[in-house]
Amino acid sequence: MVGLNAGSPVWAKPFVHLLCLLPFVYIVWAALSESLGTDPVKALLLMTGEWSIRLLILTLAITPLRQWLSMPKLLRYRRTLGLYTWFYANLHFLVVLTYLFAWDWQIAQEELSERPYIVVGFLAWLFMLPLGFTSNNKAVRALGRNWRKVHKLIYLIAVLAWVHVFWQVRSSYFDAVLYGSLILLLFYPRLKKVYETR
Repeated sequence: MVGLNAGSPVWAKPFVHLLCLLPFVYIVWAALSESLGTDPVKALLLMTGEWSIRLLILTLAITPLRQWLSMPKLLRYRRTLGLYTWFYANLHFLVVLTYLFAWDWQIAQEELSERPYIVVGFLAWLFMLPLGFTSNNKAVRALGRNWRKVHKLIYLIAVLAWVHVFWQVRSSYFDAVLYGSLILLLFYPRLKKVYETR
């Protein structure tokens, strides 16, 4: 988001930041107060991962929502939401490195061989790196038209993130089906546009 233009509420941008930070505040509070339940590592993994994919879906939703609701100003918040998606994805990755892998490559190899969904999640995180590092005005100017090409990686990231979630389901598929349905719904107008162009 480059900035708020004239006519936008002055509280809009701080409000978006506040909403995006609330899950992080709750996670920190729950960890410090030992309120993460009987399996705190699993709770940390779930919360950081869930908020990462939720914000990813919300970021994807900005473009179609501004068209469906005739609210072009929504586009100004897409970059902010994308950066918070990256923030929670980094937290999720940090929890994996610290509590699952213990920063030990041998343990990591064992976990990756037993849990291939972690490999898919790692690929999603890896593809987010160029998006995160180029989400600033200097990068936009430097990359020019190529900036949009780089940021189309978000579609691949969304698919990988969904596969990561779906692959590790053991009981209820509700969240996986919900996330997949929302991603498919948000992909539809883009796929339709590509089909019509061709």
